[in-house]
Amino acid sequence: MHQTIFETNRPAAKIVEDSLADTKLSCFWIDDVADTAARYPALAGDTRVDDAVVGGGYAGLWTAIKLKTEHPERRVILLEAKRVGWAASGRNGGFCEASITHGEPNAEARWPEETGVLARLGYENLDAMEQFIADNGLDVDFERTGQLSVANAPHQVEWLGESEDPTVVTLNAEEVQARIASPTFLGGEFAPRENANLHPAKLAAELARHAAKIGVEIHEQTPVKRLDGGADTPVQLTTERGTVTAERVALCTNVFPSLLKRYRFHTVPVYDYVLMTEPLSDEQLASIGWDGREGLADMANQFHYSRLTKDNRILWGGYDAVYYAGGKIKPEYEDRMESHRKLASHFFTTFPQLAGVKFTHRWAGVIDTSTRFCAFFGQALGGRVQYVAGFTGLGVGATHFAADVIVDRLEGRVTERTELKMVKDVPLPFPPEPAASIGINLTRWSLDRADHNEGKRNVLLKTLDALGLGFDS
Repeated sequence: MHQTIFETNRPAAKIVEDSLADTKLSCFWIDDVADTAARYPALAGDTRVDDAVVGGGYAGLWTAIKLKTEHPERRVILLEAKRVGWAASGRNGGFCEASITHGEPNAEARWPEETGVLARLGYENLDAMEQFIADNGLDVDFERTGQLSVANAPHQVEWLGESEDPTVVTLNAEEVQARIASPTFLGGEFAPRENANLHPAKLAAELARHAAKIGVEIHEQTPVKRLDGGADTPVQLTTERGTVTAERVALCTNVFPSLLKRYRFHTVPVYDYVLMTEPLSDEQLASIGWDGREGLADMANQFHYSRLTKDNRILWGGYDAVYYAGGKIKPEYEDRMESHRKLASHFFTTFPQLAGVKFTHRWAGVIDTSTRFCAFFGQALGGRVQYVAGFTGLGVGATHFAADVIVDRLEGRVTERTELKMVKDVPLPFPPEPAASIGINLTRWSLDRADHNEGKRNVLLKTLDALGLGFDS
């Protein structure tokens, strides 16, 4: 059995332990806006509105903004269980990718007849986000830097050059090293249009600020417990602080259990772990280059992702995607030193010239994984209730597209977006426990074995691929 580069070139244990000695178990992004992000009052009593949005992450915020912008005269309310952007929207790596399908290979495997359209819509979506951020002066550290995908193993080098996007540039080892210096990088691909880096917690805070400015009524600390209604009657959202009666409802609750029972098994919570370094000195930064400030990821099944922040910290995350038996979401799952030590070890294998750098923050976030590896759409009560979930860790950009789909469907519009097979199809649900735990963890083990065996997929992975349930990243 082959070993990965990260196992064969492990840094000294003391370097890893010293780097984590004073690390804070807290999300850097959320800490960074703690003193500046606005807070919004909890709901106080019963109320009636035109449109209600449940969920104060990106999908909910974009949807509320688009509904209010289209109908300024309508009353739009957004209900958030805790605080705006506290979950996946504030904890992610800050990559805003053009793909709305979790990558080109996923689209080709599932909707080959729509691949070109989906790619075009993805680029149009990212362009529209960039334009909105600029037009409205949102302070979110937005940088359209492109994406650098690197090969860390010889079999991954063989995969280079497969993209059908004519703007993607294939790089040999010398060329990729000229961009970012690492002894593990054997080649790569640079996609100049594919990615923008941004500050995820700032994006959530700024979207909320803009929403409130145009008249959206935001209520934090207001979890919705139940949804009732009919196709011809108003929808009722029951909270501990009052009942909201609405003509139309958008459910944007990400990994948390759907208020629509039919979708309860369509997502599972998978924990992703992240480290953030202290700001690099000029000398440290010069030792790795990275002048283009590209978003960085490797090509393994269990991949790492990395990027520079505005103050030249390095975010380093990924690899360990952990599903806990029972599918629960618990704060204690965020504190997993095994994963953070592994990440630190892989970091110094990738950048040995940065030995001595400290990590200031370590955290985790929950990914709403679906069986098709990208967002899906649902509806109820004759279309008066619209639902989206399942972004599977690549939702910063895709949430904007999802909001457009939700608004189109609430308005009863037939558009290019709403007619996509990708939008109309609903993926298979996950099985109940204990089958879910057995299947997910066996799949994860199989992906790890593939990374250790020149990318060769075993019988389980080949079967999942054939059923349209393949996990390819």
